[in-house]
Amino acid sequence: MYVLGIESTAHTFGIGIVEDTKVLANERVAFSTEEGGMIPHQVQKHHVKHCDVVLKKALTKAKLKLKDIDVISFSQGPGIGQMLQVGAVMARTLSLKLNKPLIGVNHCIAHQTIGEQLSDATDAVLLYASGANTQIIAYEGGKYRVFGETLDIGVGNFLDQVARNLGLGFPGGPKLAALAEKGKKYYPLPYTVKGMDVSFGGLITHIKRKCQEVKKEDLAFSIQETVFAMLVEVAERALAHTDKKELVLGGGVACNTRLQEMCEIMCEERGATLFLLESQYYIDNGAMIALEGYVEYKAGKTTKIEDSQVLPYERTDDVTVTWKE
Repeated sequence: MYVLGIESTAHTFGIGIVEDTKVLANERVAFSTEEGGMIPHQVQKHHVKHCDVVLKKALTKAKLKLKDIDVISFSQGPGIGQMLQVGAVMARTLSLKLNKPLIGVNHCIAHQTIGEQLSDATDAVLLYASGANTQIIAYEGGKYRVFGETLDIGVGNFLDQVARNLGLGFPGGPKLAALAEKGKKYYPLPYTVKGMDVSFGGLITHIKRKCQEVKKEDLAFSIQETVFAMLVEVAERALAHTDKKELVLGGGVACNTRLQEMCEIMCEERGATLFLLESQYYIDNGAMIALEGYVEYKAGKTTKIEDSQVLPYERTDDVTVTWKE
């Protein structure tokens, strides 16, 4: 069975194709700027401009024709409405054109699914660290439950704001990471963990007001060490609370090797296992949407055209799960 997945929740437009759980193609194009941030209507135009090209590249990589596709899946939410609409319109069009089943999937849950499908993990806690989303997710009682999350902005958006203030451009995470590698001195920063939740708003304010005298590379180093320690702490707490022994990562920030290293140390110390993927599967990508579409379709789910409206504010724990035991 060939499933095509369309991802368009934020600055990335991606198309993935899987044959059952084997990834055949995972093509993407991402919006970026040299300065400033992400303006939704500009990103929407970017996605519209590139969607056809990405589709052709994915089909070529998979060595398939459009008529070979059996199921069309797309990110229905959460995400930014203007960008979600691009993927939804394309998915509906392909579904009607090919007369193939359509499946709208939850973007956050897709990060969990690809983490398990492409590793030996079977019942993992997900540390989901992306631009808009920062959550600790695990499957319990028929749903993917959010055991902890940010109380204000996502860690990726936080890193983007810091990078923008430093004149590094967008996306900021990779540029901050490169700068942090040159840092040599840790500068104490506010550390805000409240139970299972984290907060970054106060840290942004502190950085703007108090850190003008700190070297940029030392500031980047200190920021990473602080916010990643916060994420690892709540991830460990979730492992303890759920009594699970597996951790997977998701979201663009999960590509950061320092975050991976800190998670590895934590898991080793508590007798858990960290399962790592290639970076292309952490960032928003079409392969994870295709895989999520596959597992849901196999469980009998489809989405009617009239029910395929985008869901920008859909929460992970709003979704009733019928495809996982």
